[in-house]
Amino acid sequence: MTSLVSARNVSKSFGSLKAVDNVSFEIEKGKILGLIGPNGAGKTTLLKAMLGLTDCEGELSVLGLDPFRDRKALMQNISFIADVAVLPRWIRVHQLLDFVEATHPNFSRERVEKLLSETKVRRAAKVRELSKGMVTQLHLAIIMAIDAKLLVLDEPTLGLDIIFRKEFYGNLLSDYFDEERTILITTHQVEEIERLLTDIMFIDDGRILLHSPMDALADSYTQLLTSKSHADAARGLGPISENEMFGKTVMLFEGVERSRLEAFGELHTPSVADLFVAKVKGARK
Repeated sequence: MTSLVSARNVSKSFGSLKAVDNVSFEIEKGKILGLIGPNGAGKTTLLKAMLGLTDCEGELSVLGLDPFRDRKALMQNISFIADVAVLPRWIRVHQLLDFVEATHPNFSRERVEKLLSETKVRRAAKVRELSKGMVTQLHLAIIMAIDAKLLVLDEPTLGLDIIFRKEFYGNLLSDYFDEERTILITTHQVEEIERLLTDIMFIDDGRILLHSPMDALADSYTQLLTSKSHADAARGLGPISENEMFGKTVMLFEGVERSRLEAFGELHTPSVADLFVAKVKGARK
């Protein structure tokens, strides 16, 4: 496989604060990667480095380019959408489309018109006249009309209703994603995207806590729902987290064979959210 993003010992500091702390990873093409972390974890700084918006220490390559030095060339093959609309509020939709068409070589006017025809976004409307959902639809239509190799979505559906969020991700999979494109998503709404992901990456305090294919999680992590009578015996196998729920003890194990846990209670594959909480709390001890 070919790496679209390659990081080797990448760090970024702001004074005494190390926002990204010596991280190394590879992101292959044709993946949908969820970058998950709490506020202040280093997600935004890492994204900015990958988009060439800030320099960093170490070696960072995106599409074979140095993102900071070669940002102009890089931007021809990357699309980016965030939760905060940065479009001029005075501009009309058709003017915005004219501008993108004139400035981006890989933009398809025919494609964007088709996508917008499925929305209520009026071409004559000014951005300030659009709802937050419509602005996001406009953003999505524009980026999906750009033939880009890497799409970065930073909290793209924050504040939007659940119907639009489901439509957003459905359109993303059906109309955009293919084996030649890679999508990087950051979000706090982990439960909504975990079934879309091919890979997951947890980051906290500037460090990578987990980077794994989604289909490998079931082989590495097991969640046990056990009674108090079996809890002590199960603890002997070294759970990485434990909590109480509805009178039962819930334990999460890493690298323990399921056959060793079966006698203690119900076994499940942990959700991404449960695994994330366990990893972050474990790293902070």
